[in-house]
This record gives sequence, C-alpha cells and structure tokens, in this order.
Amino acid sequence: MKAIIYIYSILLLLSCSSKKDENIASKEDYDKYLVADEVKTTSKYFELWNSKIKPDSVQLLSFANVAGEYSRYFKKTGDIKYLKKEEQALTKAVEIANIGKSGYRRALARNYISQHRFREALALAKEAEDLGSHGTDSKSLFFDLHMELGNYELAEKYLDSIKNMSDFGYLIRLSKWNDYKGDLDTTIKFMEKAKEKAESSKNKALMIWSFTNLADYYGHAGRIEDSYNHYLKTLELDPTNAYAKKGIAWIAFSNDDNPEEAMRILDSVTKRYNAPDYYLLKAEIADYLNDDYKRSENLDKYFLAIENPAYGDMYNAYNVSLYLEETKQYDKALELAKKEVGNRPTAESYSWLAYTYLKKGDRVKAEEIVKEHVDGKTFEPTLLYQAAEVYKANGNLEKVAALKGELIGAIYELGPNMKKQIQDL
Repeated sequence: MKAIIYIYSILLLLSCSSKKDENIASKEDYDKYLVADEVKTTSKYFELWNSKIKPDSVQLLSFANVAGEYSRYFKKTGDIKYLKKEEQALTKAVEIANIGKSGYRRALARNYISQHRFREALALAKEAEDLGSHGTDSKSLFFDLHMELGNYELAEKYLDSIKNMSDFGYLIRLSKWNDYKGDLDTTIKFMEKAKEKAESSKNKALMIWSFTNLADYYGHAGRIEDSYNHYLKTLELDPTNAYAKKGIAWIAFSNDDNPEEAMRILDSVTKRYNAPDYYLLKAEIADYLNDDYKRSENLDKYFLAIENPAYGDMYNAYNVSLYLEETKQYDKALELAKKEVGNRPTAESYSWLAYTYLKKGDRVKAEEIVKEHVDGKTFEPTLLYQAAEVYKANGNLEKVAALKGELIGAIYELGPNMKKQIQDL
C-alpha cells in the first residue's frame, strides 16, 4: 500500500510538472500602477492635529487622530518608523484618557499585534475588559489574539459570542476560522459574503481588505485568474497597494513561469515600499534565475533592514529560516525558534522549532514536536513540507507519501524553487 501511494505521488508530480498553465498576468493590466510616485506621508489633516501636540499636551483627540494617520502611512510605505510613531501616540492617549479608556487600549493592542507583541496586546485587551469593555469590538480583539497565540478553543468561544451573519467583522473572522480548520471552500464562501458587505457599504478600506484577502484564498484554491482579478480590483481602488502588486508578481513567477516579469514588478514596488520580506521574495526569484549577484544583493538588503531594533520579533520566523538555510547558524536558529514558541505557541512556531532540531541532527526530538504540535493542526504547505522532512528522516515513509500528495497540489503556493525538493521527498 505504501508503494502504491508513493508511485501515485510521483505520477501526479510529473503530470503537474509537465502541465503548462495558461499565463494569467498581463503587463497591459497593471503597468500603469507600477509608476513609483512618492508616497505622501503628510496631509493638511495630519498637520492640523499634529500641530496641537506639545511636550506637555493633553489634547487627547490630537493623539488619536495623529495615530490614525501614522497607521495609514505605515500601510502605504511599509516603514517601521510610522508603526512605532503610532505606538507612541496611542501610548500617550492611553495615559491621558479619562473617557474612552477601553477604546484606546484596544487600539494600542492592535498596534502591538502588528508588531507581533501578542502577549502585551493580550494584557491591554484584558485591561480594556476590566474597564467595562465587553462588546463586539472587545470580543473580536480577543478572537484575533487567541488565534495568534494558538488558543483555538478560546478563540472559537469568542467567535461564537459575536455571531452576526450581517456583520463584516464577524464574516471575516468566520472565514479565518474555517481557513484554520482547513475548509477552504467555506473560507472563500464567507469571505465572498464579507466582500459583498464591503461593496454595499462603499467603504474603500474594507473593500481593499476583502479584495486582497479573497485574492489570497483564491490562490490557495488554485483559482489563479480570480486571484489575479481581485489584486487588480485592489489596485483600481489603491494604485500604490504594495501587497496587491506582490500578489501579481507571485502569479507571474509561480503560475506563469515568468520570473523576469515578477522581478520587474517587485523592483518597482521596493523603490517606495520598505518591508524587509519583499527583499526575500526578490532573492527567491533571483535564485530561480541563477542570478547569484541579485540574490546576494537582496539578502544583504534584508539583513541590513532587520538590524533596526524597531522590528523586534516581527521577522523571527523568517530569520530562523535564514539561519538554517543560508548562514547555517543552527544554535542561533534554535534560540530564536524557542523564543518564538514562547511568544506565539502556534503550529507554525513549533514547526520551525522541530525543523531546527532536525537540522541540528536531533531527528527524534523533531518528530516528537511534529507529532504533538504540528501534525493535523495546520494546512500551511511550508509547514507540511517541514513535517514531511522530519518524517522522512525518521523513516516514516507512509506519512511522507501522504504529505507529498498534499504538497504536490500546493506547488503554486510553495513556488517553483520547491518543486524538486518535493520530488526528492
């Protein structure tokens, strides 16, 4: 039986490799969005409220409005300094607020979530609750936090407590819950309902949020053209949206086998957008192109960027991967993987810990962690690949064959660089 499963996996992989999907990305659709105009990080609105803030200021509304603008600038530029400035403004608002204390704590908690400071965010959420915040906003925040912290039973209870099929916030969280459960069809169904709510409300921010998330889910489901169209819909609303451009670049790279075009798109993005992980994607594409110079250049840019202490724990998982695959600093990877498990004890964190033990030569410890904390608890292709590597090292070929079958169907998500690694399992 094991042999039959293995042979079937090989045949399926070969059929996937030989099939050439129709190209989806067309530069005529998106070239107009690749013009690298300077992103505005000020406005009359911002200047008005910022001017009211003095060293001893108690202008609560000023701090709240300025924080909102900093959040917007961060999303537009990817520059960590704006996320930290938002934190400073919200921290001051929390200190001086007599009215709306709970709301400012929730806002600061969401800032901490963006910084991957999940336990600090949970403490703020509890403070807000102690101040009498028991409504939908509070329960939604607790759901988000417990999902990030791997407390799934608690998360489900909070989700059930906000049930409202007419509410955008509930629908997107219900979608996220079903994604966690591995039910992609249901995930997409509820995300589509959320998109309809966003469109009917004509709320631009919610429309952009739903378009990009739905584009991601369509990609996971192999509906590449639908994914592409929703990234384009995002750019129609927000021509500077880096995430949508990154999504189109991935389609060009992974589906269309056009790495040069993917690189061209990303080069236009990184002229103005500063998130470090974009350099890692460029390095991955350069690797596929056998362009060692550009690969090294982008890895160097990534490492230089994350030297900024403001990033804190935001890139821990990326760094563990680089320590294992690039610099071979296994002890450093183990230290960071353990830290990440402490910060965020999810299947993802445990998977990186297990994979680190595998790389260090402790295959038994690696398998123990996978069996207890990863197997059956995630459907993320990267983590399934790591589990397969661990099982292979321990001679559990039946598990490897089963996982290989799933990974073959996820080649688009994993990228063309992973095709041979999956074949070699």
